[in-house]
Amino acid sequence: MIRHLFIALALLLIGPAAAQVPGMFQPLLLGGSCDNSTVSGGTITTSGGNRIYTFTGSGSITFSGSCTVNYLIVAGGGGGGYNAGGGGGAGGVLTGSTAASPGTVTITVGNGGNAGVGANGGNGGNSSFGATTATGGGGGGADANGGLAGGSGGGSGSDTAAGGGAGTGGQGNNGGASGSALGGGGGGGASAVGASTAGSAGGNGGNGVSSSISGASVTYGGGGGGGSRAGGSPGGSGGSGGGGAGDGSTGGQAAGTANTGGGGGGGYAVGPTNGKAGGSGIVIISHAL
Repeated sequence: MIRHLFIALALLLIGPAAAQVPGMFQPLLLGGSCDNSTVSGGTITTSGGNRIYTFTGSGSITFSGSCTVNYLIVAGGGGGGYNAGGGGGAGGVLTGSTAASPGTVTITVGNGGNAGVGANGGNGGNSSFGATTATGGGGGGADANGGLAGGSGGGSGSDTAAGGGAGTGGQGNNGGASGSALGGGGGGGASAVGASTAGSAGGNGGNGVSSSISGASVTYGGGGGGGSRAGGSPGGSGGSGGGGAGDGSTGGQAAGTANTGGGGGGGYAVGPTNGKAGGSGIVIISHAL
């Protein structure tokens, strides 16, 4: 009995020290929670049992633990083209989930592509969450130029057989085609191709996709509308998800909406007018509380 008492006292005395000795049994400390994660350049909100990290500009997120996160990555939309130009293609849209570990991950949010001033619209900037990257939307073609490739492709300018730009598989769709004396093609959207044209009116931009990762249903990645070729014809409408309308006899030309990745509207042949800029992208990360 006394021998057993001494053994128990010895174990009690060495217990705290043993926890620090290599080779001794130690309890496994499990991660499994990112609830104390922090951000630089973003905001943190909660909704529906989720913690949500929203980035409308570049920054970083430092995960405090291990967890599964959902993501929405939207690249910047392409700018619309000059003079019966094509609509800008939407920025690429990626959604999914991945495992996060303790540490810092860089976030990049792409800018919208430049307006086509006497030229093609510019491509949008890429957006990324670590190594996962969405491709910027393709610029709309100026008169006589095809659309540029991107996350979604830019619409073709008038007076060319080059066609709309190619979209990136899994991120967006192709831009619409045009042709001789036709309106500019619509920019491709995240869920639909840009409309090709059969007359002097501009083609409509392709529609985007909706996501509720922010806690509310929002549509992202709409293509820009193509510009009109002739007086009396309207520009194409922008696709749902921030696509800007093309220029035409009824006016209403618009840039892509900020933080949606929408493509910019194409220019009008009467004037002629320039295209409009694409909308910037966004990155949103969430995990369960």
